[in-house]
Amino acid sequence: MQRWGVRILAWLGPMALAVAMPPVADAQQTAALTLERVFASPDLAGSTPRALKLSPDGRFVTLLRNRADERERFDLWAMDTASGEWRMLVDSKKIGSGAEISEAEKMQRERARIGDQRGIVAYDWAPDGRSILVPIDGDLYLATLDGDVRRLTATAGSELNPAISPRGGYASFVRDQNLVVLDLASGKEMPATTEGAGTVHFGEAEFVAQEEMDRTTGYWWSPDDRRIAVQRFDEAPVGIVSRVAIGAEGTRTFDQRYPKAGTANVLVDLYVMNPDGSGRVKVDLGDQTDIYLARVDWTPDGGTLLVQRQNRAQTVLDMLAVDPETGKSRVLFGEKAGARSWINLSDAYRALQDGSLIWWSQRDGFGHLYRFRDGEWTQLTKGDWEVFDLVGVDEARGHITFLGNRDGVLERHLYTVDLARPGAVTRLTQGGYWHGASANGSASRIIVTRSSPDQPPQVMLTDGAGKRLAWVNENRVAGDHPYAPYRASHREKTFGTIRAADGIMLHWEMIRPVAEPGKKYPVFFHHYGGPHSQQVSRAWGGALQQYLVDRGYIWFVIDNRGAANRGKAFEDHLYQAMGGVEVADQLAGAAYLKSLDFVDPARVTTYGWSYGGYMTLKLLQAAPGVFAAGVAGAPVSKWELYDTHYTERYMGDPRVVQAAYDRANAVADAAKIADPLLLIHGMADDNVVLEHSTVMMSRLQSAAVPFDVMLYPGQTHRVAGPKISVHLWTTILDFLDRRIGATEPGAK
Repeated sequence: MQRWGVRILAWLGPMALAVAMPPVADAQQTAALTLERVFASPDLAGSTPRALKLSPDGRFVTLLRNRADERERFDLWAMDTASGEWRMLVDSKKIGSGAEISEAEKMQRERARIGDQRGIVAYDWAPDGRSILVPIDGDLYLATLDGDVRRLTATAGSELNPAISPRGGYASFVRDQNLVVLDLASGKEMPATTEGAGTVHFGEAEFVAQEEMDRTTGYWWSPDDRRIAVQRFDEAPVGIVSRVAIGAEGTRTFDQRYPKAGTANVLVDLYVMNPDGSGRVKVDLGDQTDIYLARVDWTPDGGTLLVQRQNRAQTVLDMLAVDPETGKSRVLFGEKAGARSWINLSDAYRALQDGSLIWWSQRDGFGHLYRFRDGEWTQLTKGDWEVFDLVGVDEARGHITFLGNRDGVLERHLYTVDLARPGAVTRLTQGGYWHGASANGSASRIIVTRSSPDQPPQVMLTDGAGKRLAWVNENRVAGDHPYAPYRASHREKTFGTIRAADGIMLHWEMIRPVAEPGKKYPVFFHHYGGPHSQQVSRAWGGALQQYLVDRGYIWFVIDNRGAANRGKAFEDHLYQAMGGVEVADQLAGAAYLKSLDFVDPARVTTYGWSYGGYMTLKLLQAAPGVFAAGVAGAPVSKWELYDTHYTERYMGDPRVVQAAYDRANAVADAAKIADPLLLIHGMADDNVVLEHSTVMMSRLQSAAVPFDVMLYPGQTHRVAGPKISVHLWTTILDFLDRRIGATEPGAK
């Protein structure tokens, strides 16, 4: 549930980036939005490129760009930063075989939330900048900048986790649960491991690492190509869940190893070996075996392996310094959680050439950057705000570039701080936007993305000071931009705050139809509610929100206590208390809405997906009559059914604190639901498995509680697709219309 909430936030439609549009005159014609158009191609936000990268020499910006007529299919494109010229490097339809990928790759894509995408979904630059490793349809290709594409593998199975080694001598990948190294000069394959079979895997990340820890690989090259650190995991102790993937014309059963809260995890080992598998040494991870391998990295000289080891309770994170020659380790430093709290993992750290380390920590209550050098700590950023990510480190200048929210929680900006001047932070980006960024190592060239409630995402290339050098994608909504015909009816998003019961300020956002005097409007109250997520921001929200307002709804969202980016104490309200404080805050939002003279208090509806679906159930149980109807998509109904790393982080171990689980679960109070409920679930969901909804259905039926249900054969946690999405939202809106009275399209 990590990345999008129960790692998924509610899926609301197209909200991503868009590739360059020429500056042309504004469109004159205004059209009415329809659900079919919201989910059709081309995407109303423009094209939706992914995986933006700079070539190692900084000459090219590369990205995966989807087709105008097929928004789920991606090709590899490059822009020459000197000329601004674009060209397609790899056409997925020309080199793709169309072969079905393996179940393992399907599940990896699902956990990366790209399960619906086709064509090229990832790529890796060679360090010399002359070629790119491209996986497609389960095989690997090497593409050069002159348009040549060479096939590297042709096997029945999929090559997982492909990478080019740091010096470019090898390509590596996982095949049949073993790590394979391919010498690019000779084309010879070398099996680095051979024992992977059955429950034993080498070079892969286990389920919870992919789903909850944002770690997608299980091997790491040393900077000099001499060694590889390789994870081995054995999932034999993990309980089996028979996941029934019910499709339209058949049913497949998968015996999936799924570590439910309070049950055994995989057994993890780490080895260091030569590229051909020789010289293997085992890394000393300590006496405890019930641990998480959180992160693995090498120091720049390749002399030390840095391993982050997290305890099962996620209250201690140790940084181990490992001798790759012997596997011996020592604790370099550690992080310890406060009372009734946990340690959040982060990728905002960097080992430097001088032996020091830039490190992200919430040790002072907020996520900030520190320098660890010769056993001493220097805090580089400080205040009641959060550093989100480390973008680059210019070691020669002692200059650090990062993303954070120093200028307010509703915006995210690019900042710099110098090692020699801790605390002196400079903002590089323009106010009023939500920013993302990637860069070369020193951040002398940065790819900056930004959006606002009125501007779909834009992409620019900047220098290290944030000065725009070129538009990668200006994406101005004008001329033949897909959203231009709907621009005139686009409604402004407003923001505000209310106070929680303990006085803490909560942020909300709202979009209103054009007000008619004396008229009261229904509310589409969208919520997520879970940890590790922020919903309210000055970012592009997508066309679906505008469509709902077109129908006459007020769009409303509030971030409750427990949401991300407000500091550790704000998050910690959820510790062993899920289904409590966040429900109270959402109900405070409902009370605020009902106090407004333009809101129809009898037609406030509530909707959420994943953790948000769980929240729908808990809201209806906690406050019958407050909501006119509720929609619960793929809801967690019983936390004992969800995985260890996510659930135990916030709720503790059910073997120790069962009472906390009893209070949090939605199943026990099923009979308290008295308002209209629509329950939705994908029948091949491997994240919040279908059992969550079948258990809930059974309890509702046993209590004679009426409810509506819609199940989607073959769909996973993200029920989506051009036609499926239209069906999904037609179902939701038809249900709401039946329960609260029909809204009128074009109500703006």
